[in-house]
Amino acid sequence: MRSPTDVQAALASLKDKTDAFSYDDRAVFQHFKVLLGHGHIRAAEPDGQGGWRVNVWVKEGILFGFRLGTLKDLHAGPFPFFDKDTYPLKTLTLEDKVRIVPGGTSIRDGAFVAPGVVVMPPAYINVGAYVDEGTMVDSHALVGSCAQIGKRVHLSAAAQIGGVLEPVGAMPVVIEDDAMIGGGCGVYEGTRVGAGAVLAPGVQLTAATPLFDLVNGTMHRAENGQPLVVPPGAVVVPGSRAVQSEFGQQHGLALYAPMIVKYRDARTAAAVSLEDVLR
Repeated sequence: MRSPTDVQAALASLKDKTDAFSYDDRAVFQHFKVLLGHGHIRAAEPDGQGGWRVNVWVKEGILFGFRLGTLKDLHAGPFPFFDKDTYPLKTLTLEDKVRIVPGGTSIRDGAFVAPGVVVMPPAYINVGAYVDEGTMVDSHALVGSCAQIGKRVHLSAAAQIGGVLEPVGAMPVVIEDDAMIGGGCGVYEGTRVGAGAVLAPGVQLTAATPLFDLVNGTMHRAENGQPLVVPPGAVVVPGSRAVQSEFGQQHGLALYAPMIVKYRDARTAAAVSLEDVLR
């Protein structure tokens, strides 16, 4: 297997290629996809200073795979599946120690799914996603392209973790270790959920969403090119705030407003730990 540095250099030489792709070009991409699928390279990673950095070249490599591939019939059992031949379903075996419950789950090649992950049906994990050890991906949950999911995370039923593949410099959604994402939550546009945070069912977070911290009397939002960050251990619930205009007051209108109502304590931790019996 080529080293990440060698693969990065080889992909850079193919970035602007306009003529027909060769067997060697495909071999370079296959090396790239093996590194990506085994978690040796990532679309984003911790920067060692408490933040995260985007690996632009990895996202460019994923996009190159779409340009390189041709549309093929990739039937998986009884399920019709037509996609670029560079991105078939990910091949897993018993030795991967990933528990995939029967019922229609799809994991795209080029995603990393660590040992101990549990995937309930039907769920979808897209290319470039990184799902770390002990995480539960529940029914109808989506892990979008390049999303970074930490250890022991619970993505509850119908949770939507958005993907950010383009622009290549944009930070993907990051869910850090031990976070609990409730049913029907949506986390999009590079939002980062801190370690141990809890999103109650129905919470929606985007780059345009202000997050009100009732504990500390502050507001969190995405500013100056930085993503919205949910503080570690925060417990976030859906809320609303009154529209202050005359028309809004006249009609009793309110806007959606997620709120931090507490920070995780022993009682919250005990409730979340009940999920361990499912793993």
